[in-house]
Amino acid sequence: MYKVVLEVVHVPTKCAANYKVGDRIVIDDAIVRTEGSSNICLYALSALMPYLTPLSRELAEDDWMSEVTELACQDSHEPVKFKVTRIKK
Repeated sequence: MYKVVLEVVHVPTKCAANYKVGDRIVIDDAIVRTEGSSNICLYALSALMPYLTPLSRELAEDDWMSEVTELACQDSHEPVKFKVTRIKK
């Protein structure tokens, strides 16, 4: 199992959740923890959700998912971008 850390690395001029570079969302098992942010954007979380379960599990070496290093929200103009870090538990 892995803890998945999503760290904001890019914020457009307007962000509904008021994210700032360095804000983090930590996925630890079935729990979403905020670190450095007082909120979790549902738009971003819904875009990231399909990746979170696989990223929290052991992956085969040749699985393309193991190469995911950045994810983004679904804003079509200029999305918030998150750096993905997997921490083995």
